[in-house]
Amino acid sequence: MTSPHATTTAPHSPGDGPFAGPPLGTDVGLLVLRLALGLTMAAHGAQKLFGWFDGGGLDGTGQFFTSVGYPAGDAMAVVAALTETFGGLALAVGLLTPLAGAAVLGTMLNALAVKWGDGFFAPTGVEYELLLVAGAAALTLTGPGRYAADAFVPVLRHHRLTHGAGAVLLALVTAGAVLLLRD
Repeated sequence: MTSPHATTTAPHSPGDGPFAGPPLGTDVGLLVLRLALGLTMAAHGAQKLFGWFDGGGLDGTGQFFTSVGYPAGDAMAVVAALTETFGGLALAVGLLTPLAGAAVLGTMLNALAVKWGDGFFAPTGVEYELLLVAGAAALTLTGPGRYAADAFVPVLRHHRLTHGAGAVLLALVTAGAVLLLRD
């Protein structure tokens, strides 16, 4: 015999129901941010790597790095070109997002340091670089969302703040070490 007040539904836990996980809008927003930031960085990397989009190619980029005080400008051009191109593409598709975000973040921290002191607003200021730094840090910390290749990588399927925070720390240390090489 059952009580008239007995319930036949299973008890709810805080993660159950229509509000389980981030809302769909969050995942779509992260996808838009990843595509915009990742493809922008990949295009900048292609300017350096291949000379596409009116870029200087490796030779012109190497000369630029030498002119702003980096030793071995040609080697730095290759590192920046590969980091921007492949870090940007990985960020766009959401593959190894913490590392891709760290690659973009570290590269853009160096770009920010080079332009620092020229004011805030474009064309000579740092507003563009600062926005890319913030976007890369945000994606590194939040993860790629559900619509990403990381959904197929078991250890990254469920992004953890520790993954993002570790990647941000890696970007800060690496960018700092590279900046210490600069004259």
